[in-house]
Amino acid sequence: MKKFIILCTLTLTATVSFAQSEKYSPAMKSNIALIDSAFAHPANFTSLANTFERIGTAEKTQWLPFYYAAYCQTNAGLLEKDKTKVDGIADKANDLLAKADSLSPNNSEISCVKSMIATAHMTVNPMQRYMQYGEEISAELADAIKQDPTNPRPNMIKGQNLKFTPEQFGGGCKTAKSELQTAAEKFSAFKPASDIAPNWGKAWNDKLLADCK
Repeated sequence: MKKFIILCTLTLTATVSFAQSEKYSPAMKSNIALIDSAFAHPANFTSLANTFERIGTAEKTQWLPFYYAAYCQTNAGLLEKDKTKVDGIADKANDLLAKADSLSPNNSEISCVKSMIATAHMTVNPMQRYMQYGEEISAELADAIKQDPTNPRPNMIKGQNLKFTPEQFGGGCKTAKSELQTAAEKFSAFKPASDIAPNWGKAWNDKLLADCK
């Protein structure tokens, strides 16, 4: 009887896990498909972040839902016009990303979003906060490149940051162009690990590079 109960428990657990995984991929795909349109309606990033967080809480062992939740939350912070709200939004993104990081440490994609969270904090007051967050941004992007030299997003983010930095502080297209070109080369060869793995940034990098030509 005891063996029968154990067998039934294992069967039920496997069935529940299978049912969750069956729902997991379609749910992820449908919500990932909504990310690009959220840039035109930034409030949608918050609802998307909440949805990805719920998926992550249900799945428990998958890092991608928490990664996307943090990515959406971070974009909400970067696009927030009321700077008094940005630190709170970025702190929430950091909490979400910490869950992804615990499930997939030393991950290039996660390091990219860490740099974006630091950027969000810095935008509250760039002149006062550059010394605090500028080094963190650079360090996270350097880690992202080391963790996956084929990932185009660290170079894209570096190029983006340089493009929007005033020339008197070492920015502008002149310094951004080489990073954006490197990103473009990597994008042309990049193959995402799955159909729900991070695969964003190419169109934006192309636009930035065109602006610099």
